[in-house]
Amino acid sequence: MGRIFEVRKATMFARWDRMAKQFTRIGKEIVIAVKSGGPDHTTNPALRRCMQNAKSVGMPKDRVEAAIKRALGKDTSNYEEILYEGYAPHGVAILVEAATDNNTRTVANVRSHFNKGGGSMGTSGSVSFQFKKMGVFKLKPENVNIEELELELIDFGLEEMGEGTGENGEAIIVLRCGFTDFGNLQKALEDKNIATISAELEWIPTVTVPVSDEQAEEISKLIERLEQDDDVSKVFHNMG
Repeated sequence: MGRIFEVRKATMFARWDRMAKQFTRIGKEIVIAVKSGGPDHTTNPALRRCMQNAKSVGMPKDRVEAAIKRALGKDTSNYEEILYEGYAPHGVAILVEAATDNNTRTVANVRSHFNKGGGSMGTSGSVSFQFKKMGVFKLKPENVNIEELELELIDFGLEEMGEGTGENGEAIIVLRCGFTDFGNLQKALEDKNIATISAELEWIPTVTVPVSDEQAEEISKLIERLEQDDDVSKVFHNMG
């Protein structure tokens, strides 16, 4: 069983440091979840995940409920989830997840961000082979026995488990599973009444590119530019 080793330079980037951006992202995810699985969180695991993530960033309950109602309306935008690929300076691979109601607009904006940031946008499959899509669950370490929990969750798809740090430097426990086991591990945690700080699907790099602090700062400007785009949900990289 592997352990979690966070990429240190990733801490340079304060992802979702703006509350409005967080709420917008989760609001879109709620709409997508409701449209695909219905408005009842007890039977829609994707919606449960969204609601848990909304709680973790302090999104008001009324905004969550408004997003659910909006998803049920006839005039709601139909968001399409798209993955864009490219390279940052110094050979660092970048994956950009977006939720958009206008792909023509979004692809043009993403290409512009890459170009202005000194990178280049690639074609589908050009860099994604350097990543593995995984479920990532973050837990508070209080009252959790890591060794016991690890043994209990292996049968539900757990691949990696270890200690990490949150965006504010707090200690957390990180669990990772394969993409297809996300629902199994989510249900196992729910059945054990273990609350998660967040539950996300992320692209984890299988290889990393070493860069200097100066190069990392240059790359961070491109990542920040991409993350600030209204249509962009998440940005992943393989900078080491």
